[in-house]
Amino acid sequence: MALDLEEQEKVAELKAWWKHYGALLILALVAAVLAVGGVQWWRAYQRNQAAQAGMLYETLSKAVQADDAKALREAGGALAEGYPSTLQASLGALVAARYYFDRNDLKNARAQLQWVVERSPSEDMRDLARLRLAAVLLDDKALDEALKLLDERHAEAYDAQYAALKGDVLVAKNQAAEAKLAYRLALDKSGKSDGAFRESLRMRLDALGG
Repeated sequence: MALDLEEQEKVAELKAWWKHYGALLILALVAAVLAVGGVQWWRAYQRNQAAQAGMLYETLSKAVQADDAKALREAGGALAEGYPSTLQASLGALVAARYYFDRNDLKNARAQLQWVVERSPSEDMRDLARLRLAAVLLDDKALDEALKLLDERHAEAYDAQYAALKGDVLVAKNQAAEAKLAYRLALDKSGKSDGAFRESLRMRLDALGG
């Protein structure tokens, strides 16, 4: 059936609109589909990364329990190289650092902690790694390096521990007056429930004459 004049005008307008906007509409639809697919792919990729990293972290933990230094190095290296943005990689480096520190291997302990400081996606883990690295540096007699780390910004939750360790470093530098100030700050920042920690701070202050 032939179209009347009004219908012909509507068809003509529709064709003109499609000719002008059709390509843009198709591009917008394609972009939307790709965006949704991209988000889904990224989430799946992250889940896979976390799963693979979790398996390696489990291997690393078992290596520590078995005192297998070779397996520890292999698992830790695979985590750091293949999955550096995962929390498991940071946890693995912290565990490895403790393993090396307990065996007086300060060089490798420092390397593991420095990696966390530089590469961890977690601010909390970076703060913890700085604190532990400063303790390793104290044992290694690198006192100025330790103080520099302890003076860096960190979460308020770590204030007491940072101040206490700073006091220990200052004692090692024979700076008793400054050490007392650090210990008093640590006492001020520590929670009332941290009885053992607070008692250790008081003992350190007493050793310096209060």
